Amino acid sequence: MADDRPPAGSDQTRLDEAAERSGQAVERVRHRSGQAGRIRARQWEITLVIAIQAGLAAALAALIAQHLLGPGAHVFAPAAAVGTIATAIGQRARRTFELLGGVGIGITIGDTLRFLLGSGPWQTGAVVALAIASALLVAGRGGALVGQAGGTAVLIATLAPMNRGLELPRIFDALVGGVVGLVVVALLLPINPLRVLDRAVAPIVTALGGQLAELAQALRERDADRAVRILERLRGTEGDLGRLHESLSGAEEVVTIAPARWHRRQQFRQYARSAEYLERLTLDSRALARWSATALQYDEPIPQDLPEAVARLGQAVTAMRSECRVGTDPERTRELVEQCAELAGRATATGVRSFAAALITDLRTMCSDLLRATGSEPEDANRMVRKAAGVGEAAIHPPPRRRLYRARPARAARARRRSHLAARNRDKERAGLPDMGRPAR
Repeated sequence: MADDRPPAGSDQTRLDEAAERSGQAVERVRHRSGQAGRIRARQWEITLVIAIQAGLAAALAALIAQHLLGPGAHVFAPAAAVGTIATAIGQRARRTFELLGGVGIGITIGDTLRFLLGSGPWQTGAVVALAIASALLVAGRGGALVGQAGGTAVLIATLAPMNRGLELPRIFDALVGGVVGLVVVALLLPINPLRVLDRAVAPIVTALGGQLAELAQALRERDADRAVRILERLRGTEGDLGRLHESLSGAEEVVTIAPARWHRRQQFRQYARSAEYLERLTLDSRALARWSATALQYDEPIPQDLPEAVARLGQAVTAMRSECRVGTDPERTRELVEQCAELAGRATATGVRSFAAALITDLRTMCSDLLRATGSEPEDANRMVRKAAGVGEAAIHPPPRRRLYRARPARAARARRRSHLAARNRDKERAGLPDMGRPAR
């Protein structure tokens, strides 16, 4: 009787394979942890710069208010400076005008109602309600203007009867604090707009490139559960997208109001255009992971070119960030995008079902968005993707060769035939023969 037991070394071999896979998994986790730590450290740099800006602005505002506005507790000047810098990144100029507008509305309504209604608890409530309502009508939404209008109305309604002359000091404090905040941001400590954008883009690009690479591997291994986990991780990038919007606003403000950063405007526009398309790519990548998981769950065939196309797309996202940082022409990004579209065309020609076909459609959409992020016009980007996909399809199913011939119009052919018959009948009539083109009488 034959011995069906596995060889003695097979258990050891399986243990070695399991240990090797575990070691690779630990190494991947360690690598990602290191990347996440570096990204957090870069974000801390921006936080530190903003904190220094706020501290410097508060000190300068307090010093200027004390020397220019006379003795007294000019508390609102440093508070306005800090509020201008720290609470409205990317909208500091607008924040300053909102502070001044809110103070003006609060003072006007507070003094008017205090003169008409007097002072007291219910008068304070009426003053604040009317000030908030007026500010909301002016601004159309909540914000610094509404908050300052309500706060100033409270001060006027409660402290003005006991302390005369609160109106002008508060206006001047707001003006000094806002102007000092703008000076610090624009002249003394302007941040590097490209560095701000790069710090905000880094976690998104890292997550997008890494998850697309993992999605390609999940398609190769037909692992639907892994694709679902990738989808969940891609859904966890909402916070990074919010920080990207704030960074775009802040960087745009710096290149607009800071003379030392005006030479960065062109490079900022190119980087900002690429960064704006990252949100579309992130949303499309979620759809890509969802279609991948569904196709695997329904056991649809996955052509071998399709995982390679997804991997090329992840490489293109990483290459786009690198080329934007340097400021060079994104040739490598376009090359990878064309390779991705060509592989997607090959996968289509090989044969796919409904969910895999939807996956390929989203893949081609992401290719077009990446080309637009590099500066291509929408029509040119779509044309390049269609052309590359057509090349891939033709590589699997070459178009049939057609015989070239010169088509003759039917009308001209009939006219020539009638002329030929008429000439032949004339010749026969001359020879005394009956006309063959019509019946003999």
